Amino acid sequence: MKRMILLAVAATLLAACGGTATNNSTPTATKADAPKPTASAPTAEVLFAMEKQASEAWIKGDKAFFEGMMSDKFVSFEQGRRGSKSDTLGMIGTYKCEMKTWDLTEPQMSKINDDTYALTTKGTYDGSCTGPDGKAMKMPSPVRAVSIYTRDGDKWKGAYHGETMIIDPKNPPPAPPKTEAPKKDAETAKKEEINKPTPGANTDALVKLHTGGWEAFKAKDAKAFGDLLSSNMALVDPIGGYISGKDAVIKTWTETMKCEGITKTSVSDGFASALSPTVEILTLKGTADGKCDGMANGPLWQMAVYVKEGEAWKLAFMQEWPGM
Repeated sequence: MKRMILLAVAATLLAACGGTATNNSTPTATKADAPKPTASAPTAEVLFAMEKQASEAWIKGDKAFFEGMMSDKFVSFEQGRRGSKSDTLGMIGTYKCEMKTWDLTEPQMSKINDDTYALTTKGTYDGSCTGPDGKAMKMPSPVRAVSIYTRDGDKWKGAYHGETMIIDPKNPPPAPPKTEAPKKDAETAKKEEINKPTPGANTDALVKLHTGGWEAFKAKDAKAFGDLLSSNMALVDPIGGYISGKDAVIKTWTETMKCEGITKTSVSDGFASALSPTVEILTLKGTADGKCDGMANGPLWQMAVYVKEGEAWKLAFMQEWPGM
């Protein structure tokens, strides 16, 4: 970058006349010193437009679009499988999709902090995608999708994406057939172990907080939830419902859901990574026994966004899936 140079004209003239050259000028800020532009606070409409672009790019297998749109700290999470930006980029384009129709509706924006926002949408798809194995798979539909966007200089970039099936509890879909994971040869397994990512330094602390949240759920402890949740808390539940606001989420967990026989809860597979010094994404599996709303409880996969408010970490957003 070319630097702007301030010419001390007066000093030069004095020197030319035999006087002592003294530079009394105030240093001028250079281009390098100028503040870098930052993205303004987003609106739901702006993020929704980005989300539509991303959906179309995914269907078309446009890898180049995502290389510029995704944060280097991007995380995906699907049925317990956590992926990075490189994992996701490596998958884009390997699936050939044919869509008769698709649509995104019901955009809801939730603020995590000034530099991080969540956008929730409803996706409806009529089509299928064929994977590298040649097998066609009908696109799940409808789904509740969650995307986390983070400020990166003068742009907003995607830092997370996950989708939960929207299920009518009175008419649930049939359970998917059980499938066995493909067997890996010793060399592949060794490479995966070597390249296995390391959980972030705050993983244990956030898992401990999250475990407290499950204990509060068992005890229907509204006060404990009040201490744990951010005021902007929003939730996508295991059947794809969207609940916004701290009070609404607490009421759902302590009053609306009719639970019985819960004697134990547990948290496992915790893995946290930082989007910034004040925002972390925690993925994990939570489990409870007993029943809620007449249905047997079991394992749930969860993606939880924690934000640091003062010295305390608060749960600001969560997405859940039935553990299968």
